[in-house]
Amino acid sequence: MENQNCKVGATTHITSGSHASDRVESFYNSFATMASDTQYVGTQMGEFFDRKARSLKKILEELV
Repeated sequence: MENQNCKVGATTHITSGSHASDRVESFYNSFATMASDTQYVGTQMGEFFDRKARSLKKILEELV
């Protein structure tokens, strides 16, 4: 019997591909919106969204 390899769970990095900046910008906008949502302000979830938005902004600045 031959070994078979599959790519279950394989992912591509967010900054790869020709539409990387559009993809990162879309994620940034989503996380920034969620971070400023009144439902999440002052909560751990809000802080998480804010950290993600800041890290995506850095990535976006490097891409541009």
